[in-house]
Amino acid sequence: MNSAKKARLEAAGWKVGTVAEFLELNKQEAAFVEMKLALARCLHALRIRRKLSQSRVAELVGSSQSRVAKMESGDPSVSVDLLLRSVLAIGGSPTEVVRALASRKKLTPA
Repeated sequence: MNSAKKARLEAAGWKVGTVAEFLELNKQEAAFVEMKLALARCLHALRIRRKLSQSRVAELVGSSQSRVAKMESGDPSVSVDLLLRSVLAIGGSPTEVVRALASRKKLTPA
């Protein structure tokens, strides 16, 4: 958000901050959420690049299509273990996982 917009919002009584601040996450919690979201984006990108349906990914992982949709959307009920296993099951490499984690986006301002 640009500084002019931020100033206008603050002048109108709004508080401006990050998602992590809004949710009162400490650094470790925020990093964990960012890592899970990076893995979810990695899974989605790999699935699209390999032209796989969510149903096909579910077959490869031994899960359901709806669970794959939850994985890709970053649903909090999905474990990091399942995300990692899914990325690897569709042909992702450890290098791609590391790259996804290294380029993860910060929790954006609210």
